[in-house]
This record gives sequence, C-alpha cells and structure tokens, in this order.
Amino acid sequence: MVYNAIGTRENIKIVDTASFGGIKIDVMEYQKLLGSTNTQAAMDLYYMEKQNIRARQVAVYLDHDAVTVEPGAMSYFQGPLEMVSGLTAGNALGRLFSGAVTGEGAAQPEYKGSGMLVLEPSFNHFLILQLEKEEIVVDKGMFYCAQSGVKVSPFMQRNLSSALAGGEGLFQISLCGTGLAVLECPVPSCEIDVIELHNDTLRVDGNFAVLRSASLDFTVERSAKTLLGSAVSGEGLVNVYRGTGSVWLAPTIKVYNTISAARTMGSTSTRALNMNTSNSR
Repeated sequence: MVYNAIGTRENIKIVDTASFGGIKIDVMEYQKLLGSTNTQAAMDLYYMEKQNIRARQVAVYLDHDAVTVEPGAMSYFQGPLEMVSGLTAGNALGRLFSGAVTGEGAAQPEYKGSGMLVLEPSFNHFLILQLEKEEIVVDKGMFYCAQSGVKVSPFMQRNLSSALAGGEGLFQISLCGTGLAVLECPVPSCEIDVIELHNDTLRVDGNFAVLRSASLDFTVERSAKTLLGSAVSGEGLVNVYRGTGSVWLAPTIKVYNTISAARTMGSTSTRALNMNTSNSR
C-alpha cells in the first residue's frame, strides 16, 4: 500500500523530508488557507502568508517501524498501525515525574507497524534531525516525535549555575540514540546558526541556544574575570558551552519576543524595542 498525506489537495507542498530505516518523515506546508469567511481573518491570513506564517503538518510513513509522538499531536492515521500509550505500572511513577519536570506529556504514545500517521497542524516550524549514536539536549516544549531508536527523557543540568541562571530551568529534554526526530521550533532552520566546537568555548549572551550536544559542559559565568569588568562591559552573566559538540543558536527568537512584548504594551515604534539581552535578564 502506497500512502500519500497530501492526497487530493492542491494547496500543499513538501518543504522538508528525511528517511532512515523503516521511517520517512515529510513536513507539509499549506501555501494558502482559502476557507475563511471572515474579512478580518482574511486580512490576518494575507499578511501572515506574506511573512511565511503558514500552517504546517508532519506526515510520518512507517514500514515495520515505530514512532513516539507528543501527546495530543496525532491528527489521523491509516493502515495497520498499533498505538500504545507507553505508560505501564512499572514506569508510571518515572513518567509522571518526567512530565512534571519537563512539561512534556507523561504518556507519550507510540505508533508501530506499517502505515501513515499525520500530526496536527501548527504555525511553528518543524526541524527534522537525524541522530547517529549521539545525545542532544533541547529546550522544553520542542520535542514533537521521534523514531523508535531515539529515547526521550529528562536531562538535569549538571551544575547549579546553569540551573539557576541559565534561563533553561533545572531540566531540559534529552534525545539519545539513532534515528529521526522532529522538533517544533519558533524559528525556521534558515535563521539557526549551527556552531561546531572542537575543544573550544562559546559564550552566549542570552538563552537562545535551542539545541546542544549533551557532551558539552554548560555553565553560566561572568562575561569578564572580575565583577568590575562585567559591569563595564554591560554584559553581566553569559551562558558558556565548553568541549566538543554542536550548539544551535537562534538569535532572532529575541527579535520576535521583543516585537510581541511591544505589541502587548501597545507600542508600534521600533525605537522603543530594546533587544539588549543583558538588560532583559
């Protein structure tokens, strides 16, 4: 049986795709939403499409494989797929704790077998990653789905400074293993800078690193060696990543957050928009 999530619709195109083992993942994007009968909504949709704010969906095609998804993300599925909750008497307590500290669902359903699974639409962007016997750490709320070979679990910060002052909280999400994973991200991949560290140090003024290798040491430190130097530089505390691995930076997250905050306060002038991360701590 050949499955096709686009089906008979003509206003959708595939903007990203990846295959590994018995799984294929497509990210579909609605080019236009034409069903509105409200003039104000039509105006909003017009300007949203001009700024690439489009509805997107993830389609997962399984061939004797399995995928774990975020609870509530399933839209529909076709074929002989079996859904299991992933929550048992033996792991219920651990899953409940994990869900409480990470904000993710305690019972992440798993779909296994052969068929097609289509997830709910979102205006966020989707990033498809392929892990190869590695572990990465992502922000809470970013996990969307992952192939059976990728284990999803809470990741506790290794030191007090990163937990209290890093802006990421005590726990984040760990994805470990081999296979495909999909993250839901507020910015597109074209606005993400992937920085490779080779026994090196990266200092970041703000918490806009959306992903990092678990092998990296993450701390929060003064921007200068002395309190006076930090005060003079105006930077204060910075997030520091040391070692060998990757850090994915999305600086424009600060831009969008600042614009949203200004709109909330009723400001329409860019002169009032302050994106100085040090002052925002």
